[in-house]
Amino acid sequence: MGWKASQAAFKILLASVFATLLLSSNLTAWANEDSPNWVLPSTQIKISRPFEPPAQNWLAGHRGVDFRGQIGDLVFATGHGVVVYADQLAGKGVIVISHGLVRTTYEPLVALVEVGDQVTPGQVIGSLAPGESHCATSETVWCLHWGAIRNGKYLNPLLLVYPKVRLLPLTK
Repeated sequence: MGWKASQAAFKILLASVFATLLLSSNLTAWANEDSPNWVLPSTQIKISRPFEPPAQNWLAGHRGVDFRGQIGDLVFATGHGVVVYADQLAGKGVIVISHGLVRTTYEPLVALVEVGDQVTPGQVIGSLAPGESHCATSETVWCLHWGAIRNGKYLNPLLLVYPKVRLLPLTK
């Protein structure tokens, strides 16, 4: 590779790193200052359907991430927060946790927390329950739908867990 091509490649890499850092800093601002650590809501990390945002809020899309699981699997709070909803909604158990600027949603669940409860990352909040599910494949295999919302806009909840960028030193 020639010198000019190397320079161009380095500029692209540098721009990519800065864009990632900027995005990462915006993502970490979602949470309140007390919740820098986020975890996945399930030990089952088989994603059966990814986040597919709609072009407009009123259009079709998939406003969260689905994790394949089995009825009874434990579900965990993904960050520090306060339970603001834990009840049935449209035929399924739903839990909503406020983390400051962001709210996370979990469904369908049997809730093990109540409105007003303070939760920490990794704390059990419920168990996967039968209910309306767009990804059930049998009587026991269901999915956990995990969502994130900020200012009325749906976000990819995986970015809560994986926003961190770490620059390593160059070595020869």
